[in-house]
Amino acid sequence: MLRVKLSVVYAMGLITVALGLVACSTAVVDKTLAMSPNAIYAEAKDSMDNGQYDKAVPLLEKLEARAAGTPLAQQAQLDKAYAQYRNGEPAQAISTLDRFMKLHPASPALDYALYLKGIINFNDDLGLFSAISRQDLSERDQKASKEAFESFKELIARFPQSKYSADAAQRMNYIVSSLAQYEVHVARYYFKRGAYLAALNRAQTAIADYRDVPALEEALFIAYKSYDALGLVALRDDTRRILETSYPQSEFLSKGFKTVDDPWWKFW
Repeated sequence: MLRVKLSVVYAMGLITVALGLVACSTAVVDKTLAMSPNAIYAEAKDSMDNGQYDKAVPLLEKLEARAAGTPLAQQAQLDKAYAQYRNGEPAQAISTLDRFMKLHPASPALDYALYLKGIINFNDDLGLFSAISRQDLSERDQKASKEAFESFKELIARFPQSKYSADAAQRMNYIVSSLAQYEVHVARYYFKRGAYLAALNRAQTAIADYRDVPALEEALFIAYKSYDALGLVALRDDTRRILETSYPQSEFLSKGFKTVDDPWWKFW
């Protein structure tokens, strides 16, 4: 009986050793331990250049820890934010940028951090500055657009000479047009469903809050049609005169709501 017990103990010991060997053979080896910070950064850049952003992010995180307190660590943070953005992780990218701006308020790269944060919220794969897309941005949630606007606004206010400021200003103009068109989109929705007072309120919001944007032409037209539907003849006629004076070539009065396929923001 004792020999049987000893055999069992011996067998269990062999199994434990075998499992330990297997675990050792499959353990992940951190190859960056033997690499210099510059070598880690070079490999991370190679991954980014090849579009392998998922591989670049952990390398940049290791670099940030290894080179803490150096300009290289700051660069690693900024590159990590960009890699996260390109890897489809906008929330993580913005979190990285917020942390960077909090830790390094005097960084010479702060203008880039603000610009990149704006770009992420702007959603650069749609719209005036993008490849061809047919989605109407005015139909999307405007929260991100407003946050992008604030980032670009801060960039221009704090760094007017930044190489990113001119592009940021263009994007701000676009965002204003988008926000105005959003109001018009909602107003049109209400009007077509017979909610004329609600349509009028949203059209008036666009007219009151925005200047010199394409959406105002349709906003006036919706206001004119809403006054007509509500039987407010004097206000209807006043609005029509304003529309004709402001947009003498307007096709809304002759053709009604546009039915073209191209979205409103396709300027080219």
